[in-house]
Amino acid sequence: MGKIGIYGGSFNPPHLGHMLAAREMAEALGLDRVLLVPAATPPHKDMADGSPSGEQRLEMLRLASEGMEGVEVDGLELRRKGPSYTADTVKALHERYSKDKLYFLMGTDMFLSFHEWYKPEKICKHATLVTVRRAGTDSLSQLERQAERLKKNYGAKTVVLDNRVLEMSSTEARRMLRFQCAESYLNKYVLDYIWAHRLYGVEEDLRCLPFDQLRKASLALHDPRRVPHVIGCCGAASHLALRWGCDETLAARAGILHDVTKALGKRAQLLLCEKYGIMTTEFERNHYKLLHARSGAAIAEHIFGESREVVDAIYWHTTGKANMALLEKILYIADYMEPNRNFDGVRKMRELTETDLDGALLLGFEMSIDLLKSENKPLDRFTVEARDFLLGERTKV
Repeated sequence: MGKIGIYGGSFNPPHLGHMLAAREMAEALGLDRVLLVPAATPPHKDMADGSPSGEQRLEMLRLASEGMEGVEVDGLELRRKGPSYTADTVKALHERYSKDKLYFLMGTDMFLSFHEWYKPEKICKHATLVTVRRAGTDSLSQLERQAERLKKNYGAKTVVLDNRVLEMSSTEARRMLRFQCAESYLNKYVLDYIWAHRLYGVEEDLRCLPFDQLRKASLALHDPRRVPHVIGCCGAASHLALRWGCDETLAARAGILHDVTKALGKRAQLLLCEKYGIMTTEFERNHYKLLHARSGAAIAEHIFGESREVVDAIYWHTTGKANMALLEKILYIADYMEPNRNFDGVRKMRELTETDLDGALLLGFEMSIDLLKSENKPLDRFTVEARDFLLGERTKV
C-alpha cells in the first residue's frame, strides 16, 4: 500500500510557495507521490478577471513542478464539466488508487472552513486531512479544536504539521506581476510562459491612463474590502482640492492610487522597495504597514507614470512630514476623514476642512500621536516633526 497526497487549488498562477508546501508535506508524511490537481471552476470563489484558461494553468503547473521527484500533475478536474468539487475529485482518485492511502493537503484557511464545503463527509471517508501550521501566525489550539470538530461530525482523520512555508499567495503573485516584481514568486519557466503568452496583463501599458481606466486598474489591485475606503478617499480628496484651490484631477488620481500596494505583505513591500530603490528606515521595516506609502509612491511613478505631485502626496499620506505641499496635505486629510471613517474626532476634522485646512491637518497629527501613546507604541518621527512644524507656523501668526 502506498501513500498519496492530493494537493488541489486554482494555481492561478502556481508559485514557489505551492511547490515548497508540496515537497515539505511529502517529506513530513513520507508520501510516495503528490498529485497536483488544478481546479477547473472553483465553486467557492470566482476566478480573477483575465485569468488564464485551465489548460494554461495546467501547463504552468507542469513547468513549476518539473524535476520534482514524486510530484505529478493531474488534469482530472479540467476534464470534467461544471464546478470543481473536491468531494468528487477525492472520490475519483480513491477509485483509481484503491490500494493506496490518500492524504488531502490544504492550507490553514481551507482547513478551518472545511465544514462549509460541499459534502465534507465524502472527503473524510476517502482521505486523511492534512494542514500546515505557519509558525508564529496560526494558533495550534484553534487548529486542534477544528480537528476535534471534524472528527466528531464527520469521522475525519486529521494531521496538523509544523512546517516551513513561504508566506505568499497566487493573489499576491498576480499583483507583483503587475508591479514587475514577481521573480521571487515564480520559477523562471513559469515567468517566461506568462510573458510569452501575455498572461495577467503583464504587457499592458498602465502609464498615464485616463482617470476611468486608472480607477479600474487601481481598484483591481486592492483587497476588495478596502475598495470603499479608496473610493471614499478619492472623492474626499477631489472635494478638498476644489475647496482649497488645488488641481482636482491630481487629487483624484492620488486618492485612487494612494493604497495601491496596501494589500501586500511585508515581504512584498520590502521587495518593491528594493526593486525601486526606496531607502527604508529600521523603524519602517519594523512597522511594515507604513511601507505601503513608500512602495505605493514607487508604483504610481514607475508603473502608472504619475506626476511628481501625485507621487509625493502618496509617499507622505500615512505619516505626513514637515512643510507639506498643498496636495500632500489634502491626501493625508482625505485618507483620515473620508466618509467611511467613523471615530471620535472625525466630525470635528471634517468641519475644520471647510475653514482651516492646517487646523484639520494638525488635528490628524495630534490624534495619531495620542493613539500611539495610548497603545504604548513608538512614534513615527516624521509625524512628530510634522506636528511640531505646524505648531511653530501657527504661533507665528
